[in-house]
Amino acid sequence: MNFFKRLFKIGQAEAHASIDKLEDPIKMTEQGIRDLKEDLEKGLESLAKVKALAIRSKNDITSHKDKAAAYHSKATLLLQKAQKGDMELTEAERLAKEALLLKEQALESQKQSEQESEKMEASVLKLESAVKQIRTNITKWENELKTLKARVKVGKATKNLNKQMAEIDSSGTVSLLEKMKDRVAEEEALAEAYGEMANANKSIDEEIDKAVDVSEANAQSDLDKLKEQLGLNKED
Repeated sequence: MNFFKRLFKIGQAEAHASIDKLEDPIKMTEQGIRDLKEDLEKGLESLAKVKALAIRSKNDITSHKDKAAAYHSKATLLLQKAQKGDMELTEAERLAKEALLLKEQALESQKQSEQESEKMEASVLKLESAVKQIRTNITKWENELKTLKARVKVGKATKNLNKQMAEIDSSGTVSLLEKMKDRVAEEEALAEAYGEMANANKSIDEEIDKAVDVSEANAQSDLDKLKEQLGLNKED
């Protein structure tokens, strides 16, 4: 019994140690998940801002492209008016030249917007990947947290069971059960002994009755008494 008690004590100590080791990781995991959710919120906010910039860059590209086309059209109209004599050629050429300069500026702005748009699109892809990874990590660690909590419950249940098993001998439960078992065995043995004695006595009585033939002796005695009453035993 002492050997098993020592085993239970060892199990109890290991259960305590396991729980002590798990309690802090659970709190740390919960805090880590909260941190990941904060990172996710910040990541989504950054993603929204970068997407807005990417959309704006695309709109700027279209706007600059339209402006360049408009300035080219205006330069063409100015020269056509001069050709028709509707305005002086010198003035038309001056304004057309200015329009073409503005066209070049618009095309340069369009080019810059295209480069900026490419950068924004690349940033969007990176942020989307980061947000996806954060979400994956949150799901993973939420599942890990459930597992850790389940392990703590099992550890506590094991600890309580080991504690109860370790205290069984000191509480006298096993001793009481052993006494009850011995008492039942004694009662069963006593009942068996009485049964054997009863069978033995019955056998002796049967042997005696058989040897003396009690029935025949009783019948002869009764016959003699009856003859005596009737006077049959008297000699004539």
